[in-house]
Amino acid sequence: MKREIDVVSYANEILTGVKNGVLLTTKAGGRVNTMAISWGTLGIEWNKPIFTTFVREGRFTKRQLDENGEFTINIPLGEYDRKIIGVCGTKSGYDTDKIKELGLTLEEAEKISVPGIRELPLTLECKVIYKQEQDRHAIRPEEIETFYPQDVASSFHGSNRDFHTAYYGEIVKAYIIE
Repeated sequence: MKREIDVVSYANEILTGVKNGVLLTTKAGGRVNTMAISWGTLGIEWNKPIFTTFVREGRFTKRQLDENGEFTINIPLGEYDRKIIGVCGTKSGYDTDKIKELGLTLEEAEKISVPGIRELPLTLECKVIYKQEQDRHAIRPEEIETFYPQDVASSFHGSNRDFHTAYYGEIVKAYIIE
């Protein structure tokens, strides 16, 4: 069962979740993938509730988002297995089925093709309405030095050579899986 929520009323839970790590789930070519993220914003743009996520160029998730512009954000509430975020933040969808490895339970979405994840029950269903690649020259040098030091290739965990694309997802449905 899903209990619909007002995104603004849950802004604190959403942003606290992002700070601590949430899952960004995608689906393309019949394959569901999820990755841990701790960068994201919640806001209003074009009079619509928006979740903006940032995905590095070399990620499997980026390829899926570019193919199917829909995603879910899956946020823990209360106690949960922290191993979920750890595995999804260190393994690549290129060579690992993280859903299967972790035994995660997929929950069919209501308005998009990408499922939610029962184990992280606060779910935002999002449709990409805008995307933009970061402009290296518009980022302050101290952020380049901290977040893009160029010492780990994009194909490895902890990569930092490649920049991000921002995906602005209109939140078309928000609920808690009960």
